[in-house]
Parts: sequence; C-alpha cells; structure tokens
Amino acid sequence: MLTAFKDAQYVPLVNMISYKTDIITECYDRSLALLKSNCHAQGVIAAARTRKSVDRNYASIFGRDAAICCLGMVASGDKGLIDHAKKGLLTLARYQAPNGQIPKYVKPENRESDFWYSGCIDATLWWLYAVDHFDRAIPSAGLRKRLEANIARALSWLFCQEHQGMFLIQQNEASDWADIMPRSGFVLYSNALWYAVKKRYGIPTAAKTRHFFRHIFFPFDKSCHEHRRVKVLTDYVKCGAEQRDFYLSFVNFSFWGEDVDVYGNILACLFDVPTREKQEIIVDRILKRRANQPWPIRTLLSPIQRKSCFWRPYMERHKQNMPYQYHNGGIWPYVAGFWVLLLAKLGRKEVARKELERYAQACRLNGWEFNEWLHGKSGKPLGMAGQSWNAAMFIVAAETLGRRPAHCHKTNNRGKH
Repeated sequence: MLTAFKDAQYVPLVNMISYKTDIITECYDRSLALLKSNCHAQGVIAAARTRKSVDRNYASIFGRDAAICCLGMVASGDKGLIDHAKKGLLTLARYQAPNGQIPKYVKPENRESDFWYSGCIDATLWWLYAVDHFDRAIPSAGLRKRLEANIARALSWLFCQEHQGMFLIQQNEASDWADIMPRSGFVLYSNALWYAVKKRYGIPTAAKTRHFFRHIFFPFDKSCHEHRRVKVLTDYVKCGAEQRDFYLSFVNFSFWGEDVDVYGNILACLFDVPTREKQEIIVDRILKRRANQPWPIRTLLSPIQRKSCFWRPYMERHKQNMPYQYHNGGIWPYVAGFWVLLLAKLGRKEVARKELERYAQACRLNGWEFNEWLHGKSGKPLGMAGQSWNAAMFIVAAETLGRRPAHCHKTNNRGKH
C-alpha cells in the first residue's frame, strides 16, 4: 500500500535498496535541497524566490502546493522539512476564512490572504487531506486535535458546495488547480479529492459520493439512471470513443468536458473510485495515447482549441493556456509523481521505475531547474523555476518504489514536532 495515500496507520518504508549514484539519487538529493531552500519561516513557498516569482505571487504559501508538499516532506524523514510542513498547514489554518475556506495563498509577511476570483475549492480539499496525512504519519504531533475547530469549519464550507441529492461538490469555472480553465459544475479532479477527504474523515456519505461519481463522470453506464436528476444531466452527454475510456473532466447541465483530464483520472484511480479493472483500463489508455510523452505527464489528452465553444478570453492571460500549454495540455512534472504512485499501486513496478527516471530527467532540464511545466508536444521547459511540489512528489514516488539513496537515512518521525 502506498504510504502517501493509505488510510491506515502510516508505516515508513523499510529495507531500502542501495543504489549507486545515478539520476534518481541526484534528483532525490536536489529535491531535498530545493525544498529546504524554499522553506519559509511559516511554511514552504510554491517556487524559488526570484523577482519574477515574487511579482507573480509564487513566492507565497499556497494552499494546494503546501498540502501536496507535505506528502513529500513527511516522506523524506527530514526533521526540518517535517517541521516546515506542519508550519505551512498551521499558517493556512490561521488565515482560514470565517466561513471555513482555506485561501489560495497567503503572504504571512504582509498578513495577506488571497481567495482567487471565482473561489479556490481545492485548497480546502488538499489542506484537509494533508492535515490527516500528517497526523497519521506523526501522531505524536496531535495536529488533527490541535486543528479540530478549523477542520470542522473547512468541512462545513465544503458541505455547502455539495449537491444534496448526488453528494458531489459543485464549483465555478477556473476555481480548482487549473485556475484558468472552463471546467464547472461537477468537476472530476475536485470530486476525486472530495471522496478521498470523506474517507479520511469518516464521513458517512462517502459511499454515496463514490456511487454518483462513477455515474456522473462515466454516464455510459446506465445502471444509476434511476435518479431523475442524474438521468437529465447525463442525457445530454454525447461523447465519442475517445472519451469513453475515461471519466469525463466535468459535467454541467447540458454541457460537459471533452478534453480528457489525465490528472483527474489518475487521482480517481489512486483513491479507488473505479474498480481495479477500470483502473487498469485507464492506465492502459493513458499509455496508448502517449500522455507520458515526451515527458511524464501531460494533464490533458485533447486540449481546448481557440475555435471551441469552451475557449475563454482568460485562457490567454500571460499567453499561457494555448493548446498544449500550461493547464491546457501542458506537461506537469509533479503530476508524474501521482502517475508513478498509480503504476506502483497496480503492480506495474518496472514501468513505474522507468517513469520515475524520466520524471527525474524532466526535473534536470535547464540545469536542474525543476520547471513548473513543459510544452505538451515539444517538451520545452516553461513556467516558473524551482517548483516545490515537483521536488516533493519526486520524493514520494521514489520512497514508494524504495529508491531512496543509500546515504539518506530517515530520522525518527515519532518524536515531538
């Protein structure tokens, strides 16, 4: 079972295999160094501090980034990184809105918090997931107990976003991690996280969320259509063969996503929303469609074109979201970490090992720049350099495959933090 996603008590990996110095070892070491250099007095910032990153607010503590980084910082066993992972979660809790929402990012030095334009739903989801993960990994810290009131408010805010008949959360456009994309209504990525959070916190309606998830996002299975709202919602979906291998990226009233969200499908499989058989099919189709080329992994199979009815003016901000760029079909190295976890979960260890090596190679581009994203066709490194979550997810993936370098030794995580 994968340590980053298991629901039982966290157990550190043991009997680590020693490897001679290679790209995995170097990337692991550089990942540790990058995370340490990006540690802020009150958490971990999203990207290395430069004039550009400061101007674009990347040198801030982001809700989703800090939470995802927590997975790798805990997995590293490094006491300093573990302490900063906890500090980041506590900082986000201090800037939690009165209604329970966790901010998109905070700048503690300015006492500033930001909640984006149309909301930021996944910051709250990832924060909840990370708090529970940290608490399972290091129970002596008592983090869940300490944040009990914040957790209750965060869950209450999410329940206010939930459809009371289908138990899936609803959102506006451009309000999850792909924050300049037109997904709205019921969104695959966000609801995969919602199901995971419900399982982690023992929410009784988790099974209902899974039931409706599997039919709203895969409406080709008619067994759920006794629910009249589901029937009306999914009657409009007319997809080609390309979409029928995957869960739809989003479903709204009379329109749906045709882009095929690779990241959302990976998370759904990691959190065991689909059956094992369907997980295998999804992975096979991702490989067949070469979404892991030229580097792992492209987040969309079918980018939105400018002539599409889904094209929005905001997609041209900073000239980023053109087809095969940024969220619109770009390659995001940190997502490769989740991809490696899924391959390992399904027992495809050799493929996972090769993908981990290619993940390291992507981080090595531009002289170990750990670029935010790469062009989906050419593989050209683009975006902000020194991305913390690239480093964090590499550590998680390497730990899962037992690839920690021999010279790295885990500190005792069970002490006081």
